[in-house]
Amino acid sequence: MFASFFPRPKLFFQSAFAWFLVALAIWHLGAIDLADKFALYGTNSPELAEGERPPFLSATKVWVYQYIIATSVLFCVLWAFLGRHRWFVWSVIGSTIILVFTYFMVQISVWMNDWYGDFYDLIQKAVSGPNSITPEEYYGKLITVVYILIPTILARILFSYFVSHYVFRWRTAMNDYYMSHWEKLRKVEGASQRIQEDTMRFAGIMEGLGAAFVSSIMTLLAFLPLLWTLSKQVTSLPIIGEVNGSLVMLALLSAVFGTILLAAVGIKLPGLEFQNQKVEAAYRKELVYGEDSPDRAQPPTINELFGDVRKNYFRLYFNYLYFNLFRYAYLQGANFLPLVALGPTFIAGAITFGVYQQISQAFGQVENSFQFLVNSWTTIVELMSIYKRLHAFESAIDGDPGEALITA
Repeated sequence: MFASFFPRPKLFFQSAFAWFLVALAIWHLGAIDLADKFALYGTNSPELAEGERPPFLSATKVWVYQYIIATSVLFCVLWAFLGRHRWFVWSVIGSTIILVFTYFMVQISVWMNDWYGDFYDLIQKAVSGPNSITPEEYYGKLITVVYILIPTILARILFSYFVSHYVFRWRTAMNDYYMSHWEKLRKVEGASQRIQEDTMRFAGIMEGLGAAFVSSIMTLLAFLPLLWTLSKQVTSLPIIGEVNGSLVMLALLSAVFGTILLAAVGIKLPGLEFQNQKVEAAYRKELVYGEDSPDRAQPPTINELFGDVRKNYFRLYFNYLYFNLFRYAYLQGANFLPLVALGPTFIAGAITFGVYQQISQAFGQVENSFQFLVNSWTTIVELMSIYKRLHAFESAIDGDPGEALITA
């Protein structure tokens, strides 16, 4: 699954994590202060008015972008020597592009959060009295966001196109690897389905979950300091009172509670999904044989196989029934946490509407990042069942066809 696409997978992923930690350490140990010397572009010039300095194009921000791109390129160059192979461009460079693009999307979210705060403060000022703001101020603020969103939307479209090719390349790598061992794999039950279907599903889910996980980490790094700062404007929490970093703590506790809750109520789902693939494969195989032979796919056999399919689906539906009950109840309840937490602050009139919007969006970003397992649980369940099938499938290559047959 991984060795067919990534060079020396275990070392590759370990080195990527280590490289990230080293780059982060270097940044905080002194590289962060080198913007004035090395930034290729910046808008910190004193001759520019404050409103004319786009924060995302300040010298400090441009230096951050340069640093991230430079460390990413160096990582790719390193692996060009350590493990260059057929899929190097897609597996190493392609994965790096996905991570870098994810980072920039997080930065756009941070900028949008600031923009919403300023915009809603402008709205609050406008409704305080007639002609409190000018049309130039109002429409100028809207035009600013258009300048950012149009290229962002175009970039997302191109990125989606790139990711589609990335996933198919990974599927191609697995397909070529399995087909090179076809003589060992052809006797495994469901071999055709695993090569034709499971490889594509595995690559797609892994890319999606991996990108979502990295995005969650980057979002936390970007929004946690912001939410901690905004928490200083919260006078107190209901019942609890004053707490430093109250909103951060609330988001963390909410996500931990939801993760434990859904892990407990959904513990049976991975096994049921895996069993579902087994009974579906057995039923499909008999139907395929029936296309070529009149002696196969007879009613008694088909009824028995379809009975197994029906039985497992009904068990799966029942388990998802109470899983979704807890899941949606938790997610809907979590939406109201910021409103409950900010009750004393609203009553005291301690924040503006714009600050509330910043708090609401920052809290949502942090909470969603903490809730990665909650939001991805059903996808993780599907991935676990596919992984078990492909892992058992690969055991036939290593000389243990019995395991593949048992778990088919």
